[in-house]
Amino acid sequence: MTRSIALSASLSLNVLCVGALLVGWVAPNVPATFNPHVTVPTIAASARIHPLAAVIGSVTIGELIFVAPGASVRGDEGQNIYIGDHSNVQDGVVIHGLETFEGDHELPENEVRVGAKTYSVYIGKRVSLAHQSQVHGPARIGDDTFVGMQALVFRTELGDHVVVEPGAKLIGVKVAAGRYVPALTLVTTQEQADALPLITPTYPYRNLNEGVVSVNLQLAKGGQPKQIER
Repeated sequence: MTRSIALSASLSLNVLCVGALLVGWVAPNVPATFNPHVTVPTIAASARIHPLAAVIGSVTIGELIFVAPGASVRGDEGQNIYIGDHSNVQDGVVIHGLETFEGDHELPENEVRVGAKTYSVYIGKRVSLAHQSQVHGPARIGDDTFVGMQALVFRTELGDHVVVEPGAKLIGVKVAAGRYVPALTLVTTQEQADALPLITPTYPYRNLNEGVVSVNLQLAKGGQPKQIER
């Protein structure tokens, strides 16, 4: 009997390790006052989660998404986190949200609404989240938008075709479609957000996101490479 239990435990551990090697650390959230339901991530079969990435809890990941090493997508407090098809989550990116439930009631001030549904973080299609950027809910990012390296998006909604240059910080604002946020800019008022420059044909990064999406789609399509033994 003891041997059988030990064997079962060993097999379970092996399955867990193999799963981590294939799809990264993918796990449910845990019961808490802000987690009324234990939820397992929903990940499209074509998405690629690097073994050193983590996807936890109430998270939906669409088709052909590449989640890179060191990325953390945690739907264990703010729920749900949604990432649309053909987007990418690069090295060291953090996606998280403030609690959207407490006890038996919802906290709408910590949610964004898209159509008839509410989310902690909603990321549209063909979005690039570059290295070490942070998206903290409540937040919404429109289609074809680029969020640059080490940028922060918190309590903010970005429209379609927006470029957030590296190091920019956006807190508590809405950015209209077709704007860009200059590098290292701090935007904390709606007046500042409304004054952001338009993307014009002369803007040097107007096509940046297309190239980044193309590269990461190929990384997703390539599947999980086998680790080299040394």
